[in-house]
Amino acid sequence: MNINSPRLHNLNLNVRGIQPSSTLRINELSNRLKSEGKKIYKLGLGQSPFPVPAQVIKSLQENAFQKDYLPVKGLSNLRESIAHYFQRNQNIDCEMDDVIIGPGSKELLFILQLAYYGDLIIPKPSWVSYAPQAQIIGRSIHWLPTRAENNWQLTAEEIDLVCRDDPTRPRILILNYPNNPTGCTYSDSQLRAIAEVARKYKLILLSDEIYGELNYEGNHRSIAQYYPEGSIISSGLSKWCGAGGWRLGAFVFPKEQRPLLDAMAIIASETFTATSAPIQFAAVTAFNGGTEIDNYLNGSRQILAYLGSYFYRRLKQMKIDAVQPEGAFYIFPSFANYKTKLAQREIFTSIALCKALLEDTGVAILPASDFGFPSDFLSVRIAFVDFNGEEALNAVKTQFASKEIDDTFVTDFCPNLFDALNTLETWLQAL
Repeated sequence: MNINSPRLHNLNLNVRGIQPSSTLRINELSNRLKSEGKKIYKLGLGQSPFPVPAQVIKSLQENAFQKDYLPVKGLSNLRESIAHYFQRNQNIDCEMDDVIIGPGSKELLFILQLAYYGDLIIPKPSWVSYAPQAQIIGRSIHWLPTRAENNWQLTAEEIDLVCRDDPTRPRILILNYPNNPTGCTYSDSQLRAIAEVARKYKLILLSDEIYGELNYEGNHRSIAQYYPEGSIISSGLSKWCGAGGWRLGAFVFPKEQRPLLDAMAIIASETFTATSAPIQFAAVTAFNGGTEIDNYLNGSRQILAYLGSYFYRRLKQMKIDAVQPEGAFYIFPSFANYKTKLAQREIFTSIALCKALLEDTGVAILPASDFGFPSDFLSVRIAFVDFNGEEALNAVKTQFASKEIDDTFVTDFCPNLFDALNTLETWLQAL
């Protein structure tokens, strides 16, 4: 039932006016249309196309018998392996007691906002669930503007501007990079500048690094290196390990914020109790890493880097402006150059644009309005994930082991992406 139905208007619901998650909604709609026989290009849901690494699957199989409730904060071996992971990869001073495990980083973000009473500061654009979670809890939200000319990146000056009038007000700043929906990331100098402002106002900085391992150059750097006392790192298995449906997330806290971690654990004990035991045991293998995991990540990065540049190039040929992604599997193009032609079809909003594309071509993407922009901002998020990741990784190991990936890789191993772009181009030409 629609929660905004007139039948429910007499109920005092915390979620009135809030729609279900747009990424999940587009996935369900795409699946329904596919089941009805319509050709759908699934570029809406940001789900990793790659398989879970074989050794991690094996670990899950071996631990399927694990049935006991685990500690609320998580399996000690897993928390230790995550601490070592961040020590090893990011030179972060952390230990097992600084880590909490949850059924997805989304759930941990929600209980963080329950545990800490503060305004939410997020850049525009931002992942679709940050703002709705704050709305459900009743927190104030401050959207900070970004610009395509600046690679959609938040600046220290914008953060300072929103904080200076009430400098002691408690706030949570969310920094997500590589970014969903743009695929852009931050340089060291940008991170240092943001860290200085965060320290100035004693912000809680949630560094959402769920796509960190998918930085195309493999050189992701956590802002926790520059603002260790106030940065909480968000990670998990969904994006870099291909295990979105396993629902395992992790937050790594600075020791100065241990009371906040403990408060979250109290909320967790009264809500989700503990994360699935077999999944936690398998996650130890993932975070311990090793040669096989490194090869898996290197292959994933190669593929996504080429697809990011391929989409950028093809969209530019269609006179669609975009910023070339530097990580993850997203691009955030603008259809502003087609504004007049779209208006002739009575398409004035990003929602109407996505609806028309889905109905006319089967290309499923998400409107900019889902990411914090006004409805008439004619940009969209494209997730270039509709391909067989296992076949693509195998091709990188074999066919393209001794040569660079080229456009034949897209046509041979990512045919839905190739066809989706051709279909989009044909649709635009017919406007």
